[in-house]
Amino acid sequence: MPHGHDHSHSGDVSRSGNRRRLAWALGLAASVLTVEIVGAIWTGSLALAADAGHMAADSMGLVFALVAARLADSSPTPKRTYGLKRVEVLAALSNALIVVAIAVGVAVEAVGRLFRPAEIQAVPVIVLAAIGLVANVIALLILRGGARDSINVRGAYLEVMGDSLGSLAVIVAAVVIAWTGWMRADAVASIVIALLILPRAYSLLKEVLRVLLEATPKDMDLSELREHLEELPGVVSVHDLHAWTITSGLKSLTAHVVVEPERFNPQAYHELLDEMSHCLSGHFDLTHSTFQIEPADHSEDDLHP
Repeated sequence: MPHGHDHSHSGDVSRSGNRRRLAWALGLAASVLTVEIVGAIWTGSLALAADAGHMAADSMGLVFALVAARLADSSPTPKRTYGLKRVEVLAALSNALIVVAIAVGVAVEAVGRLFRPAEIQAVPVIVLAAIGLVANVIALLILRGGARDSINVRGAYLEVMGDSLGSLAVIVAAVVIAWTGWMRADAVASIVIALLILPRAYSLLKEVLRVLLEATPKDMDLSELREHLEELPGVVSVHDLHAWTITSGLKSLTAHVVVEPERFNPQAYHELLDEMSHCLSGHFDLTHSTFQIEPADHSEDDLHP
């Protein structure tokens, strides 16, 4: 017996807002990418090139995120009963893998530069990195509103945050070079950027894998949820309890609910479904649930507490 509530209008507004945020962030990232590529070629700075590489990964990630956000709005079909909502999760996975590849490539090149430092024009690097930092901060402010409720936007937000730290590292390295002439500061900054990228990629990968492996949502305690349901009047026990995340903001649950004989009738069904639905939405923010109600004298062979 499926039971839930329709939040499609508020969900549509939220997704539309997220697409606008991603589009603005993509425009900023693409503009800064162009400036940094030209600047890296002009100044010879690996740190600036590393930041440009990270910005390129962000731009690709934002394109993936925009496409995924659009596809996620597709209507369900008999062959795809949830539509294409999980495309957002796959986009986040792609972003994480791209970021890992960029980080490894930058780290390898930076280690080589430690032994073979190149001449760097520090002042242009400072100016260009400062432009990138300002653009990244603006993008962070744009994306912040959608990062809490969408794994897709959160992936983009984390990438832009890494870009901001990367731009700051480039500025620090260029200032060191300008004051001391120590060219290896550029390679050190590149390694710092790579190290900043990897933890974020790991965090995003872990979250994506939780969804793809249909693990219990990390903010949900199934033991506590079971206790809440079993405290409802007439409920004897709950078994075959499963909960998972379809995509950001869309958690799902199924359960077999064993009830006392007096509640095993059509009128009591409606009351019990309302009680369980209010319990789950109020305590666990879960509005998409499916229950199979069974009488207490049902065959014990079919019960798996």
